[in-house]
Amino acid sequence: MSFTSLNLSPPLLRALEEKKYIEPTPIQVEAIPVILRGGDVRASAQTGSGKTAAFALPILEKLVHSYSTSNRNVEALILTPTRELAMQIGDSFREYSSFFPTPLRIVTAFGGVSINPQMMALRGGAEIIVATPGRLLDLVDHNALRLNTVKTLVLDEADKLFEYGFADELTRILTMIPPRQTLLFSATFPPVVQVLADIVLTKPTRIEIKSNSSTEPAITHRAIAADPPRRTQLLRQLIRQHNWSRVLVFVATSQCTEHVAEKLRRGGINAISLHGELTQGARTQALADFKASKVQVLVATDVAARGIDIAQMPVVVNFDLPRSAVDYTHRVGRTARAGESGTAVSFVSAETEAHFRLIEKRNGIVVPREQIPGFEVSLELPPAPAASSTSSAAAPGTGGIKGKRPSKKDKLREAAAKGTAPEKPSVWGRK
Repeated sequence: MSFTSLNLSPPLLRALEEKKYIEPTPIQVEAIPVILRGGDVRASAQTGSGKTAAFALPILEKLVHSYSTSNRNVEALILTPTRELAMQIGDSFREYSSFFPTPLRIVTAFGGVSINPQMMALRGGAEIIVATPGRLLDLVDHNALRLNTVKTLVLDEADKLFEYGFADELTRILTMIPPRQTLLFSATFPPVVQVLADIVLTKPTRIEIKSNSSTEPAITHRAIAADPPRRTQLLRQLIRQHNWSRVLVFVATSQCTEHVAEKLRRGGINAISLHGELTQGARTQALADFKASKVQVLVATDVAARGIDIAQMPVVVNFDLPRSAVDYTHRVGRTARAGESGTAVSFVSAETEAHFRLIEKRNGIVVPREQIPGFEVSLELPPAPAASSTSSAAAPGTGGIKGKRPSKKDKLREAAAKGTAPEKPSVWGRK
C-alpha cells in the first residue's frame, strides 16, 4: 500500500516524499482512514511504529481543506507527558505541513521555561497545540488560549500521562473541550487507562499492532555481566572496541547521569548528561548536540526514553536496568528506528539478575549472558540473609538498599493495578 492510496493531499504527499517515507506502517494503514472518517481511536503499538504520523497526517489532511488564516482557532490539541516528546511531535507536524499553501500555526508548550514566549506565539491564534498538561493549563489561566473550538483531541502515551501524575490536569482539561473526536494512544492499557478510554471514547476503533517479523525492530539484545563499580570502565571499553559512533546510556538517577558522563569525559570520550533537573534550555541543547553528533554519548534518565527520535542510533545501553519490562521496551526502542538495525546492551549484576529474568519473560526474549575478558563476574544470586530480630532494618550507615524503596512511579503503578480511576469521571466529556 502507498500513501497515495490513503487519500492524502498533494502537499502531504510531497512532504512524505521529502522525508523519504516509502509506504505506510501498519499503524498508519489502520488508523489514518478511521481518523479521516471522524471516528475515535484506541490504539497501541510498539515504539518506532510510526504512531505520530498515524494521527498527525489525518489531522493535517482535514485542516488543509478547512483552515483560515483570518480565524485561527485551535482545531487540534495533542497532550503528551514529557517536554521532549512534545517538541518531537510539534516538529513532525511542522515537517508534514511544510508544503501547505499558507503555513499553519503550530505551537508547542511545556513547562520548565518561561511562559512568555509561548504566550507571544499564541497571539493571533493557532490551529494546532502540542502541550504537556500542566503548561497548557497555565496558558489557559493566563487567557492565552481557549479550548472551546477543539475538534480533535489526541492523548499520546496515555499510560505515562497517568504514571507522571497528570490525572487531575486531564480532568480539568477535558471539562473545557466540547464534544470532539478523541484519539488515545498508549503503549500499555493498565486499569486506569482502560477507565479513561471507556469515558472519553465513543465507539472507538480498537487498533493493536503486535510485533512480528515484518514490524518488530531489528534489535540485537545483549546482557553483559558487570560488577557495579566497574560498569563505567566496561562501558568505555565497549565504546572503543566496537567504535560506536553514537551511544544512548540509561541510568537510574539524575546524579548518576552527571557522574557517568564526567567519568567518560575523563577517559577521553565526549559525553553529556540529560535529566529532569536541568533547565529546559540545557536539555534542548544536550539533545541538539547529540543529534548533531557533537557529542558521542548521551547519559540520560528515563526522561529521554520517549522523547528521542534519531534514525541513526546504533546502540542503547542499560547502565542501570529499568524498573519495568515496559520501560525496557521504550528504552531499547530508541535504536533500530526507520528500518535500521541496532543493539541494546544491558549490564546485569548478581543483584539484578532476577530482575532481568523478569524483563526477559515479560518481553518474550531470551538473552544469553556474556562475560567480557577482564570484567568477569559471577551472576549467582547472593544467599538470603539469616533471619534475625533486626533483619528488616537496613544495615547501620547504609541508608537502605538503593532502588528497593517504592518511588512515586511505583506508587502510581500500584494505583493503576488496583484500577484506581481519576476523580469526577462524569465530567470527562463524551460526545
